[in-house]
Amino acid sequence: MRNMKIKKTGRWRRRIKWAIPIGILLIVAMTMAANYTVEYATDSLVYKEPASIPYNKVGLLLGTSKTLRSGNPNQYFRNRIQATVALFKARKIDAIVISGDNSREGYNEPEDMQAELLKEGIPKNKIYLDYAGFRTLDSVVRMEKIFAQSSFTVISQEFHNRRAIYIAQARDLQVVGFNAEDVNAYSGFKTQLREKFARVKLFLDLYTNKSPKYLGEKIIIK
Repeated sequence: MRNMKIKKTGRWRRRIKWAIPIGILLIVAMTMAANYTVEYATDSLVYKEPASIPYNKVGLLLGTSKTLRSGNPNQYFRNRIQATVALFKARKIDAIVISGDNSREGYNEPEDMQAELLKEGIPKNKIYLDYAGFRTLDSVVRMEKIFAQSSFTVISQEFHNRRAIYIAQARDLQVVGFNAEDVNAYSGFKTQLREKFARVKLFLDLYTNKSPKYLGEKIIIK
């Protein structure tokens, strides 16, 4: 009886021994496939220069925090502001929807970004705030469902734009991306790593037909 238990234990150990590396290989393969698919599908839809990007009535500025946890300025934030101003002043967009998170007290991505755009001379009546952009998927879907836009320009760093565009493609929306300047490789390492896995989750969200956390009444962009 004891020998039988030892044999069963040995079999389970061997199975676990093989299961772990196989599981790791599957995760790596899924991550690589997801990232390749997003990159390939969006390759012709991201732009770096205002002169080359097609006109859209509305730009979707994806929110991020003004400062890092350390209290230092967030360069992603600053670069997105600069990209939005450049696009607006080049007359490649006429209105801006700022979509971000304000789910906790003292933290308000849309209003922080609006304040910076106003300092740069963007008219307040050209800015619309979306306080329910908790995730990129929420921001993109709400552009269609709340702001009634089927064609628009998304503004963020290139890696983020590509994911947003892929979400839009899955909903048959006509979207291009204007790339804000990225940060250096050292500062952005964690963000880039998270992005790899965010693209895997993207496919899970699309497969399960994930909806935004909140919808609501429509907002007319004039």
